Formats: sequence, C-alpha cells, structure tokens
Amino acid sequence: MDNKKNIRISDIARLAGVSVGTVDRILHNRGRVSKEKRACVERVLKEVNYKPNLMARSLAMKKTINIIALIPSFKTGEYWEDINRGISCAETELDLYNVRIERILFNQYDELSFNKAVDTLLKKEFQGILIGTLFGEPVVRLSLELDNRKIPYVYVDSNIIGQNCLAYFGTNSYDGGYIAAKLLMEKIPENSDILISRIMRECKNCSTQICNREKGFIDYLTKCDYQGQIYYCDLSIDDPLYNTQVLDEIFNSTGKYIKGAVLFNSVCYVLADYLSRHREKQIKLVGYDLLARNIEHLLEGNIVNLIAQRPEMQGYNGIKALAKYLVTGECVPKVNYMPIDILISENIQYYNNQSI
Repeated sequence: MDNKKNIRISDIARLAGVSVGTVDRILHNRGRVSKEKRACVERVLKEVNYKPNLMARSLAMKKTINIIALIPSFKTGEYWEDINRGISCAETELDLYNVRIERILFNQYDELSFNKAVDTLLKKEFQGILIGTLFGEPVVRLSLELDNRKIPYVYVDSNIIGQNCLAYFGTNSYDGGYIAAKLLMEKIPENSDILISRIMRECKNCSTQICNREKGFIDYLTKCDYQGQIYYCDLSIDDPLYNTQVLDEIFNSTGKYIKGAVLFNSVCYVLADYLSRHREKQIKLVGYDLLARNIEHLLEGNIVNLIAQRPEMQGYNGIKALAKYLVTGECVPKVNYMPIDILISENIQYYNNQSI
C-alpha cells in the first residue's frame, strides 16, 4: 500500500488472505490461529511496518494498567530525584492511556528496607514494575517471583545479567568504572597510591552498580600493570566528623603517597568536602552524577571529572517500555545503554542532563 501509516486491520486481512477476525486474534494474542495463517499475517505486518495505535488499544481495553516504581527515597537534588522526574514525565504522558504509576520507596543504604518494600508491593495488584537494582540478591529473588507471576519488570540504574527482565535502561556499569580508572591514571603519576571510598550501608555488600564499577576500575589498573597501593575506606553519608576521623587516619599514617581518589556512587561530594578542607587540590578525585554539590566541587577544582548517566531518561524510558508492552505486546530491546558522559569544569555549563 502507498500509505502505510493509515493501514487498517481490514487491509492487513486482505493482503494476508485471511479474515479480519484472524488478524484481530493475532494482534491481541487471543484465540487459536493456525501456524500458516499466523505466518501470513506476521509477514504482512512486517512488510507494512504496522505499529499498533497505543491510545486506541488502551482505550479499547477499558481497564486501568497499574505499574509500580520500586526506587529509593530521595531528597531534593539527589540522583534518584532525577530518575523519579523521568517517571513523572512518562506518567503525565500515559495518563490518558489508563496507565497509573505508584511509587514504593526504600532506603538505598538499608537492604532490610528494600525487603520490606518488596513485601508491601507483592500484596498489591499490578501489571508491571520498574526496579532500582541496588541490592543484587534481593532483586534476583523478586525477579524470580515476578517470573512465576508472569509480571514484566524493567531494571534501571544497573543491570543484573541472567535475569528475565523485559528491559534494562542505564549505563554499562563495568565500563563506567573502567573509564574512571583511565581518566584518573591520566592525571596522576604512574605509581601513585589511590583511595577508593565507599558509603557505609546497613548491609555489608556493595550495590550492584558499585560492585560493577569497582570491578571495571580494578581491571583497568591490572591491565596497566599498576604498581601503586590502593586504600579503601567507608564513609558516612551524613557524618562529616566521622569522615574526617577516618580520612585523617589514612592520610596521616600510610596514605601520604595518595594522589588519586574515586567514589563510585552519586555522593562524591562527601569525599570532596574533606579534600577541599584538608588536602586542597593535590589529590585528583573522580566521581559520578550531576548532583548540585558535585557540580560545585567540579567547578572549584576539587573534582576533576564527573561521569554522568542520564537518570531522567532511564526512568522515562523504563516506564514507557512497560506501558508499551502491557498495552500493545511490543517489546523494546532488552539492553538499552545510556551514554557515559564525561564532564569537566569547562564543559559542564553546556551539558543538558534532562534530555527527555
């Protein structure tokens, strides 16, 4: 047909040599259709690049689609606020399509909080879920339960290989760590010592994202035959006095040759606060995500690079992918990597982190 945009079900039926009812059953995945007829219809659908009308399909269903966003709680200016902003944008667009979004929040530093949130959501009625994958093993357990219930789920922030998620939206976390090491080693003497800082959590395990980034970071150093010493320390998200004591102990005893540092989650400012007060700019610090306090330190020279991952786009695309699948049955590609954006003080003013 000349105008494929306006093709109707009756046109598809005529081109495939089947009835309108047969096409309807195939499009809506209901009723029995012979393999031969299905093959004919699917061939025509592919030839005409048929795209179901999301509005018409959702209104025809005459029911509400409930999607849950299981993400960490957040304060103004934090990383997960950006992901939630993307969710809200998708929510506004999907309101007319009978799609409703409910948020269930948990403490990203407390695995028990995540498990309680899961207990709450499993008592609800919902058709799809977007999951912030900070806690690896509990997310896998939840995924298996969702598989048993045949409920589609989308991962954001970091991927967990081997699971049956509908899609993943986020960066390649391993590559994000690998790139951080490359950036840092370009700025410090070859055999300088490096400080790797983590934020303390109620559970001992690092988040999926941080584990993957750290592995990429260490693998780059190994590839380069790095001969320096690596120091590790756990810092508090909200106790500067404790952080000062921990870092003073490192720098005043064995850490005098430390020239580079990295913190793998979004609160790089926690370490930058200390370095700006005590070590000036002699230590090159690489961090992640465009929080306002991180940007301030980048502009002041206390952070040399920030690596960004477009969180708003993750939330937006994740919800849209779920809605598309639940309304039309169409799947997006399973792995959808965000760009790994490298920011310095000279280009931060031109960067648009809200890229929807």
